[in-house]
Amino acid sequence: MYERSSVAELAESLRAQLNRYSVGGKLPSSRALVEHYRVSPVTVSRALAQLAAEGLVVTRPGAGVFRASPRASAPASGDTSWQEVALSAETVGEVVPRSVDATGVMGSLTVPPSGVIELNGGYLHPSLQPERAMAAALARAGRRPGAWGRPPVEGLPELRDWFAREIGGAVVAADVLVTAGGQSALATALRALAPPGAPILVESPTYPGLLAIARASGCRPVPVPVDAEGVRPELLAAAFEATGARVFVCQPLFQNPTGAVLAPGRRAEVLRIARAAGAFVVEDDYARSLAHEDAGPLSATLAAEDPDGVVVHVRSLTKATSPSLRVGALAARGPVVDRLRAIQVVDTFFVSRPLQEAALELVGAPAWPRHLRTVAAELRHRRDVLAGALRRELPALELPHLPSGGYQLWVRPDGAGDDAAFAATALRAGVAVAPGRPYFCAEPPGPYVRMSFAGVSGPGELVEAVQRLRGALAGGVGPDA
Repeated sequence: MYERSSVAELAESLRAQLNRYSVGGKLPSSRALVEHYRVSPVTVSRALAQLAAEGLVVTRPGAGVFRASPRASAPASGDTSWQEVALSAETVGEVVPRSVDATGVMGSLTVPPSGVIELNGGYLHPSLQPERAMAAALARAGRRPGAWGRPPVEGLPELRDWFAREIGGAVVAADVLVTAGGQSALATALRALAPPGAPILVESPTYPGLLAIARASGCRPVPVPVDAEGVRPELLAAAFEATGARVFVCQPLFQNPTGAVLAPGRRAEVLRIARAAGAFVVEDDYARSLAHEDAGPLSATLAAEDPDGVVVHVRSLTKATSPSLRVGALAARGPVVDRLRAIQVVDTFFVSRPLQEAALELVGAPAWPRHLRTVAAELRHRRDVLAGALRRELPALELPHLPSGGYQLWVRPDGAGDDAAFAATALRAGVAVAPGRPYFCAEPPGPYVRMSFAGVSGPGELVEAVQRLRGALAGGVGPDA
């Protein structure tokens, strides 16, 4: 059982027994709770801290833990129906709906119910996260002189320099801004590069979080199809000409969701087309640290091959570590850096210094390369297990591409109905998959689903998930069952 699970269970048990104590009554000591529940002192401490945060208990150092006074009753709910008009009324010249659809993002962030195998997540399972290394890094970071002070708005110089070396080419620390993860970096980039109402070219299919950012910024995402070798240059050129767009967002390495890698012959062509259109290329390099063991040498970043400041590079440490290590980077060259910096400062001021210090400690530790090698081997193994189980148990499903990086398979449920029906059937069978519709900003060419293999506890869960799907699709559990 994971520590976080023990904390939740102990907190729930203590919460249920609070009525046994009068207001101000003292709870058993931490030592007594450890002995009674057979958990660690850390678990007891965290459970009590959770109850204190909920206002249920009060901790008095040296005296103990006491039941808190009950909170006053919340006032009766008023009439909020007026907000429907205020939130939806259009202004003159508004070309993009004001509502924001975060369905695709929430699908990968929502924790599924107990017993459901999670094949729709976007983060590593806790067993794959470098929890000990991160804890040690955070402890060392907290002891650094000035660790709790205000950092430079651009980020710690040493961390910016590390990101610059990782990006490569002529990129230097002065070109880099530290951000609160990749999503924040993408949001800053789009706000800096495109005014509300402007078209933004995106790969089709693409990451739903990008589409949500574009629409929330008031921009119009325009699809450019990808194939097994990445975005198609002739269609990219046609899209620039037809729309007058000044931004193209792409994932050249292990594209989400298809897993495609931009072919060597297309890389320079994409940069040439964007430069001729007077446009920026936002390179979302989210999966460079998620290359599989058999990926071979990785292509350089587009930013490393860009002499003219066309590329605005985005990357993050989050995917390869933990959802809560929200540290990423924006890299660019030329006047656009000032625009990016200004928007980031307005939005967030700066990224927490202790978090930056911890990230710097982590990537500089000997445990970091070992962690990346472990993840590379495990992701390759999980990919093969999931792909093999799908081909063996569900041969009617199409698997167009077997990626050599990232954490997902892009599957076409041929003959199994549309993607929403497939996902609903899977969920009733105890398997959460992501329907493909949110990955397209226009009409999809067919039904697809995304299956992630990073968020499960191990390969055994992948096999079990496919066996559940087989039973569901065979009629044991179906849309009309």
